[in-house]
Amino acid sequence: MSSLTEEIHAIGARAKAASRLLAILPEERKNAILEAIAAELIARTPEILAANATDLQQAEFNGLKKAAVDRLRLSDERIREMAEGIRDVARLPDPVGEKLREWERPNGIEITKIRTPIGVIGIIFESRPNVTSDAAVLCLKTGNAVVLRGGSEALESNIAIAAALQSGGARAGLPDGAVQLIPSKDRDAVRIMAQMEQFLDVIIPRGGHGLIEAVVSQARMPVIKHYDGICAVYVDGAADIEMARDIVINGKCQRPGVCNAVETVLVHRAAAAEFFRIAGPALAEKKVELRADPAAFQELSASGYQPLGQARDEDWRTEFLDLILAVRVVDDLDAAIAHINANGSHHSDAIVTADPVAAEKFLAEVDSATVYWNASTRFTDGGEFGFGAEIGISTDKLHARGPMGLEELTSYKYLIRGSGQIR
Repeated sequence: MSSLTEEIHAIGARAKAASRLLAILPEERKNAILEAIAAELIARTPEILAANATDLQQAEFNGLKKAAVDRLRLSDERIREMAEGIRDVARLPDPVGEKLREWERPNGIEITKIRTPIGVIGIIFESRPNVTSDAAVLCLKTGNAVVLRGGSEALESNIAIAAALQSGGARAGLPDGAVQLIPSKDRDAVRIMAQMEQFLDVIIPRGGHGLIEAVVSQARMPVIKHYDGICAVYVDGAADIEMARDIVINGKCQRPGVCNAVETVLVHRAAAAEFFRIAGPALAEKKVELRADPAAFQELSASGYQPLGQARDEDWRTEFLDLILAVRVVDDLDAAIAHINANGSHHSDAIVTADPVAAEKFLAEVDSATVYWNASTRFTDGGEFGFGAEIGISTDKLHARGPMGLEELTSYKYLIRGSGQIR
């Protein structure tokens, strides 16, 4: 066994032991721990920003893309938002112990189904150091221990944030080993984590397709995954075109490097001329590159839109994470739904229309974790859903789907109370 394997297994063993203590902590104690963590995070802002500056300098030296650098960057405001997110989670009801159902059988046996912690959760993520905080506090609130492995580009930031979580939590009674970070850039750490089913009950990869594929192919425990965010907006023939313009601009341009940003726009043929006339100048002002199908290309080319290119087949299945949009004209609602279900990533998709029948059909038939009517896909976020923070956005269908908050970090068990019954 290598020294790295021994180190990570020791982390796993401490987490397993801590999970037994966390599972029985009362809600008041867990909330006090979270409040202490939030305070420590604010107190250590200078150290965290100094560590982040080191990561940013190295990222620029390595030629990291602008969108990736944006995900990596911390600021006073972002750290305050992290701390407020922790306090939001502390204020949320604790799902652990919640009665999901109870009933009595004819033989007098009483059965109660309740929420329980999962146990130990392993989280492997890239770029965003705020995930260290968000993931840890959601796990703690639900009585789960957590083992974190962040990307090498954010190592110094993650170490500083994890130290704040551990120090602040310990003063309020956080069990030793409840929050741990693997402080290694060695890629073999991912394989070791994925194969230590004796310590981890579930593993959650957050990052690029390559990372997720690596975890899925090697994991010996359940995986909750978030594949690409190929999100689409369909502009219906009955759409308010100015509303559609605003939703598309927000979805693409507010933060183009995030998973709930819009990557594809589908426009009903009856609305195409007006939509491109109104939305085209706004997109051009934002310097959005359009990759268009022949019908859209003809419309946009006639207007002098730049930068403009012909869409390739792969563009309909690409998460650009940049100021790039794939644009297609479709004949009707059925064609839009078929395109999304065939090419999207089942993450977040929207329809803009004043027709409630068309909207309800879209909501019912689009097979995605979150489906919108007249609203931006940028709302697919744990905080925006009222979850306080999120562990990620699952594109799976089993156990968890969409933004993962507290309930999605619990399992359940059955409690059976009898009076001597035998079978």
